[in-house]
Amino acid sequence: MLEISGAVGIPDEEIEMQPIRAQGAGGQNVNKVSSAIHLRFDIRASSLPDAYKERLLQCRDQRISSDGVIIIKAQQYRSQAMNRADALSRLQELIRTAMVVRKKRRPTRATLGSKKRRLESKSIRGQAKNLRKKVIE
Repeated sequence: MLEISGAVGIPDEEIEMQPIRAQGAGGQNVNKVSSAIHLRFDIRASSLPDAYKERLLQCRDQRISSDGVIIIKAQQYRSQAMNRADALSRLQELIRTAMVVRKKRRPTRATLGSKKRRLESKSIRGQAKNLRKKVIE
């Protein structure tokens, strides 16, 4: 059981993990051993609460396919067990971050004092540049 929060968890049966061969350099170990993990998690068919499902499906994440399936490929470590743990922790983190509600930004205006300071610094900079010009007699 993968625990997301205190009350929410995902049963192991809903998470499909398949060992695959890792990509990249590594010599004979890469060619012979299936140490990478390909994790698939179907959001729509899961037992997650509806609020979680909606938020996950609205996420603009490249790991979530158009069918509503989360696909994570873990191949950072040489051992299959460590890659399996890495894939599960990445799934857990993805679901947790999807549930964080961002605070709505309230647009603010520049203060009168900040506008005046900006214009004064611009005029001082302009005067310094004018002093560098050639003097015409």
